[in-house]
Amino acid sequence: MRFQSNWNSASSQAQTRREAMLARIAQWHALEERAAAVSARSLPVFEKRGQLLPRQRVALLLDAGAPWLPLCALAGYLQDSKDPAKSVPGGGMLAGIGFISGVRCMVVASDSGIDAGAIQAMGLDKILRVQEIALQNKLPFVHLVESAGANLMKYRVEGFVHGGALFRNLARLSAAGLPVITVQHGSGTAGGAYMPGLSDVVIMVRGRSRAFLAGPPLLKAATGEIATEEELGGAEMHTTLSGLGEHLAEDDGHALGIAREVVARLGASFRAPPSAVPAGAPPPLYPADDLLALMPETLREPVDMHEVMARLADGSELLAFKPLYGAATLCVQASIAGHAVGFISNNGPIDVAGANKATHFIQQMCQLGQPLIYLQNTTGYMVGKDSEQGGMIKHGSKMIQAVTNATVPQITIQCGASFGAGNYGMCGRGYAPRFLFAWPNARTAVMGGEQAASTMRTVTEAGLLRKGITPDPAEMQAQFERIVEVFESQADAFYTSGLLLDDGIIDPRDTRAVLAQCLDMCAEAQARQLRPMQFGVARM
Repeated sequence: MRFQSNWNSASSQAQTRREAMLARIAQWHALEERAAAVSARSLPVFEKRGQLLPRQRVALLLDAGAPWLPLCALAGYLQDSKDPAKSVPGGGMLAGIGFISGVRCMVVASDSGIDAGAIQAMGLDKILRVQEIALQNKLPFVHLVESAGANLMKYRVEGFVHGGALFRNLARLSAAGLPVITVQHGSGTAGGAYMPGLSDVVIMVRGRSRAFLAGPPLLKAATGEIATEEELGGAEMHTTLSGLGEHLAEDDGHALGIAREVVARLGASFRAPPSAVPAGAPPPLYPADDLLALMPETLREPVDMHEVMARLADGSELLAFKPLYGAATLCVQASIAGHAVGFISNNGPIDVAGANKATHFIQQMCQLGQPLIYLQNTTGYMVGKDSEQGGMIKHGSKMIQAVTNATVPQITIQCGASFGAGNYGMCGRGYAPRFLFAWPNARTAVMGGEQAASTMRTVTEAGLLRKGITPDPAEMQAQFERIVEVFESQADAFYTSGLLLDDGIIDPRDTRAVLAQCLDMCAEAQARQLRPMQFGVARM
């Protein structure tokens, strides 16, 4: 039925919340622009070499005007530097899903304008995550490579060991029937040489591409042999002698043009069948701009999450499931861009009835084959004597079992609070949703900072009193403030996004468009018939 909104977008409350959200969006965009600006400082060097900057390469590769879904843009934020004014997010690479010659592809590009494209710790995690997204959604994988490899000054053995999964995933993609296409814009040394080696199609640039297991300095140190970079791993050598490269391009632009033609010839199976992408869905009745003002800045004020759903669903048509039972847990059937979906959200803690209701609803959506959309805004599962005696643990566990084993795609949007086990029951990162995005105001933690600090104060004071020591109020207050600061700083959406606990921050106003793209991909993946092989394509 059509939802009747009670939201007053002209109220002072709405205006205050809107300004707070816009401020967060501005901070987020400034972080992304910082990464682009740092990369762009290398423009004179790139122009001197006749090269394009990484963002220029991606823009030239993609279809003009087609949808583009950036992924993990804040990867590594506050991990490279603890100073928010100096940290450069992105993990040293660009990643996203877009269209190349009409084919939806996963695109990854080394941000070689920053540290010559050296692989960063969170950059490794980022590429592993987007490789998994490509596998799940049956997307061709297009890789624009120019990397100085690992930064030996920041060498960590675990990075070397875990890095092998990057190459394993390339083999998995190829074996699954998903083409891996690499444009080698510059260097690929040591392990980086296996990126073209494990690709199905490699395009190299004359005079710029390099791929060798040991460059001239290491070769001389290891064996005493002296050779030039071109002799060891240049584009002409690899396209005429070793066979590592299929195509020899004259410059970056030519190479990207070849890549577009290669993708165009992947065949009809990689184009979305008309049945997979519905058309003609009515827009919501209420403006997306309202989503800027629905969530309170402190997340302590109540929110009716039906209001969020009504600004995402086709025609704002919502069919509530058991609305009077477990009323604080919302289970609603709707459609987004023509795709039938089930929404699950929270207007308060998840109680026994709410957990039972969500479990029932998840199973019903699996029976219908309809994706589940989790709109997280939860303080967690209900606590207290009545809740415990009512079986909260077993009923919450039942909900978690349903989330874990659901047979339909699950997509999570962190709209507000994501606290305690509510993060788990509402399909947080640990439950492997197909996609997970966060609004800039979202907060994730095992509990609120003040609750954690109060708990520790009680425990500490009790421990001191048992020893006959009178707690010092000043010390207790200092401990309280330290714990609050730790919890609050780590709960911040930019911090958690930097740790890749989501697939990216999104503007609330773009939520429907993002969900529509994700649902299109899920439907296309279900309809796409691949030709898997026992092994990936072996380079001859």
